[in-house]
Amino acid sequence: MEKTVMIILVGKRKDTAVSVQKVLTGWGHLIKTRLGIHDGTPDAQSDVGLIVLELIGAEDKKDELFRKISLLPDVNAKVVKVGLDDHPAK
Repeated sequence: MEKTVMIILVGKRKDTAVSVQKVLTGWGHLIKTRLGIHDGTPDAQSDVGLIVLELIGAEDKKDELFRKISLLPDVNAKVVKVGLDDHPAK
């Protein structure tokens, strides 16, 4: 069993959030879980955001989502694949 997680760091959030959201909405069928984190306070919004996605579906589609997200300015993404087979035997 393997899980695929994409970690997205969004800079200049006020300028880039709409573009990121458009891509994620278009590829929403691949997103099983989404977590968004930013360091905002009640008085001020953070200009940097972190999004963690659990992805499902075909590998080529996940690769295409990663490519599209990576093309956006002020956005950095990484894909992590982790499986139980990766865990050393005790």
